[in-house]
Amino acid sequence: MAGTVSRRAMLGAGLLTLAGVGGAGGYGVGLFLTKEPSLAGTAAPLAVGSTPGTTPTPTPTPTGPPRKVTYDKSPALEVDDLDYEARTFTVTDMFKSRISVRVPSDWAYTKQDPPKSGRFTDRTKKRWIRIEAGFTITRPPADSLEARLKQLAGISASQMVKVLSRTVEANYATLAYTYVPDEELSPEGVLRYVIVRWVADDSGNCAVEMSSTGLPQDKDALLDVLDHATDSVERRDTPLSG
Repeated sequence: MAGTVSRRAMLGAGLLTLAGVGGAGGYGVGLFLTKEPSLAGTAAPLAVGSTPGTTPTPTPTPTGPPRKVTYDKSPALEVDDLDYEARTFTVTDMFKSRISVRVPSDWAYTKQDPPKSGRFTDRTKKRWIRIEAGFTITRPPADSLEARLKQLAGISASQMVKVLSRTVEANYATLAYTYVPDEELSPEGVLRYVIVRWVADDSGNCAVEMSSTGLPQDKDALLDVLDHATDSVERRDTPLSG
């Protein structure tokens, strides 16, 4: 059952809090391309510079032949193998956001460049969750989802983007898709499975974006990771000068 997201202003401190949302199913916008194997911040093949609070500039649909897909046959990540703990980190964009969230306890944190998001990656470096904040809270999750769909429509056919599902709930919107990273990022052409979630505060606008990424056989565990993050996430903002 979905809960509520609360946001409170702390007088004199410029502090915002986003309390966790209950529920299952979800997804995000504003990703940055980096080279594997670090895969820092990469949950989807998106244009650099877009954020969850802004509308991306439309780009012509690129062309290119589909790549040969490689299916990583590693054993699936299992829900029962996941243990969670609270972690905190700071991201910086329009605001400095202190994020607290529950993630798998053995996933390592990697600071991203630019520092608009943080990422926790499993030991194999095949699965991760990316969390973005610090942006201005200006539009509802459903609008961020639609913006992501427009971005995906502009991706080269060689990346073979396939939208699997989209849902809009009271406090968040979720998008699931698969894609093949471009050759620079993944020379082997390994198929990726992505779940993105935009979570609203009590203004109804998106305050946190999350994306859980891995292999197609990991989808249940990736959703579990995303749900735990959604249930627990807190965003506390301070001015950049603070």
